[in-house]
Amino acid sequence: MSFRSLRSRALPALAVLMTASLPLFAQEGGEAAPAPAAADTSLSIGELIVMSGFIGWVIIALSIVTLAVIIEAYVTLSREKLAPPAVVDEIQSLFEEGQFQEAMELCENEPSFFTRVCGAGISKIGHPFEVIQAAIQEMGDEESIRLNQKIGWISVLAAVSPMLGLFGTVQGMIASFHVIANTANPTPSQLAGGIYVALLTTFEGLMVAIPATAAFAYLRNRLVRNIIEVGAIVEDLFERFRPTNNNG
Repeated sequence: MSFRSLRSRALPALAVLMTASLPLFAQEGGEAAPAPAAADTSLSIGELIVMSGFIGWVIIALSIVTLAVIIEAYVTLSREKLAPPAVVDEIQSLFEEGQFQEAMELCENEPSFFTRVCGAGISKIGHPFEVIQAAIQEMGDEESIRLNQKIGWISVLAAVSPMLGLFGTVQGMIASFHVIANTANPTPSQLAGGIYVALLTTFEGLMVAIPATAAFAYLRNRLVRNIIEVGAIVEDLFERFRPTNNNG
């Protein structure tokens, strides 16, 4: 076998061997100069709030107000608050005994959605049934509007929170572009400050808006269901005043 033939066969094999051994050389080189460990850049909740600036503090305050409004609406718009069972039972007993004046006094002393609507109907006893029914309907509509206004504030807070986050976003982007306009060669770290605040305020706004929107939908449906149930109780109480048609 000639030297030229041996060389032509050995060179491809050597090339394959060198290619396969490259990862080993890279690992050995990596052991000599290990990559620097990632710095611990985790931040606490308090640090994030401080870094978000004034807008961040406003959103945090708004979240506290939103939570208080949700809790207050959950308690005051419950079935037991709109129509206390003890009061309902007592008024039903007074109606069965025909003591409508005592029932009216009880409605005045125990204000609630049920007693206000029921009192409006009692005040019209002696008039045609249509007049009683209209008084009940009118008071029911007024009370429903008043109760819906309570949960309406939750909807307002849910809409304002992301708008405040967007305001902080615009503010942070303006700060970043200001750096670009006034610096010859801005570094990423110089631009990151404004962008960081922009994203952080948006995040905080959404953290308030998402649960507030869900709470509003839940409380609204709950209120509608309770109003319908209480309305059915009142309607059943005054059904005795509906005139009957005796054709026989």
